[in-house]
Amino acid sequence: MNEERKKGIILSYTLIILNILVAIIYTPFMTRMLGQSEYGLYSLVSSIIGYLTILDFGFGNAIIVYTTKYKERNDTEGLKKLHGMFALIYWIISLIAIIIGLILFFNADLLFKNSMNDIELHKAKIMLLILTFNLGITFPFTIYSSIITANEKFTFQKGVAIVRTVLNPIIMIPLLLLGYKAIAMIIVVTILNIVTLLSNYFYCRKKLNIKIKFYGIDKKILKEICGYSIFIFINIVIDKVNWSIDQFILGSVSGTIAVSIYAIASQFNTLYLNFSTAISGVLLPKFTKMIENNINNNELSKEFIKTSRIQYYILYVIITGFIIFGKDVIVLLFGLPYKKSYYVALILMIPATVPLIQNVGISILQAKKLHKFRSIILFIIAICNIVISIPLAKIYGCIGAAIGTGISIILGNIIIINLYYNYRVKLNMKKFWLEILIMTLKMLLPTLLIIILIKFISLGKILKILLYIPLYLLIYSVYCYKYVMNNYEKNIVGWLLVKLHIKKVKNERSNK
Repeated sequence: MNEERKKGIILSYTLIILNILVAIIYTPFMTRMLGQSEYGLYSLVSSIIGYLTILDFGFGNAIIVYTTKYKERNDTEGLKKLHGMFALIYWIISLIAIIIGLILFFNADLLFKNSMNDIELHKAKIMLLILTFNLGITFPFTIYSSIITANEKFTFQKGVAIVRTVLNPIIMIPLLLLGYKAIAMIIVVTILNIVTLLSNYFYCRKKLNIKIKFYGIDKKILKEICGYSIFIFINIVIDKVNWSIDQFILGSVSGTIAVSIYAIASQFNTLYLNFSTAISGVLLPKFTKMIENNINNNELSKEFIKTSRIQYYILYVIITGFIIFGKDVIVLLFGLPYKKSYYVALILMIPATVPLIQNVGISILQAKKLHKFRSIILFIIAICNIVISIPLAKIYGCIGAAIGTGISIILGNIIIINLYYNYRVKLNMKKFWLEILIMTLKMLLPTLLIIILIKFISLGKILKILLYIPLYLLIYSVYCYKYVMNNYEKNIVGWLLVKLHIKKVKNERSNK
């Protein structure tokens, strides 16, 4: 793994840790300042406009894959034509997004008249308008983010994301204290997004020397790219259905309070998802290069297992930690009205663990152009998710909606996809599951130890969280390093410690 990828992964986890801090410190403050109903309204409108991001149609991934291919072939002219063609496509997509956003704006009364009062509807319409503008600006600049990823400039990309994450609460906390509500939050999000987009644009122009001009449309390449992208697009739709449709359903059948409970659970689930994509998100260019150079399936299986093991170390401690401490954390941060969020989060997170540790498999499928089957199957499962979730949401509220999603993940992302990885993609899934099983049996020991300690040495909620969570992390980390990790994984830990030590020494010298 090259230095830029390693730095990209480290910065990705830094970003996730910052998001956790935001969830712990800023989000509870924000939900209390907004109130449960207003926070539910903010979450609902954000998720609705979030559906329009599917208009990317998978072209973002296509830019990464095809830019990497052209770079490997040193085809400068082809690269220029490719970028110019995508620039035009994204301007067209932007126009479509604005039109759909305006249709939603003018039909908000029809959509939510049964679950919102007049004041909520008025606010929802204003937020829809602002977020439509936000999305209209975003699409034309999307190409620059994909070009940065294709060039593996993860340090800049993740650095900008970190700055954005830090600035959002710094700006919003004073505004909330002054009495501003959800509309102000949407405006701040839009401004920070514009700054991010411009940063990507100037980085591409000044550092990567990318100057996009339209050279015409190569119909042959466009047809090939559309054939590739259509199934990425289906994957995006599936993700939106699985992780966002429940809030829309709840907003229609249960109201904003149920949405707010689900939204808190969804935040924890999103953080969990991000811990996986932190690694797989930087590996698509790598696998594209490997497959472009005709690497065999045995080597791909080794890379798949190698990366999945690393992800499992992280996801195992998070999910077991959340099972043990999650309820206390949610009640402490958000209050008793959000206690149900713990159970919703568990229903979403536990089945998601399997596809998350296998996330790098998606990059392999995309690089090998074998993602068609996965997209079709998961699309069918996603439709089933909607059909199941609507009646369950009516009967059991947010718990029912989450159960529908959990069932769809087990059927599609675990059972069917694992069979596909094994028999069609030719990844060695027997070896994968054997390694995961052995790791799990070994890692149960520190988990059982912390559960026993909590049972026999009972503490108050705050002390329990402050003492036992760091203790669990320490015991787990030391134990895994000594008894579970192989030499490759220990070398990565050693590399991280060396890097941290170098930075520490540099800081000490600069302070002198």
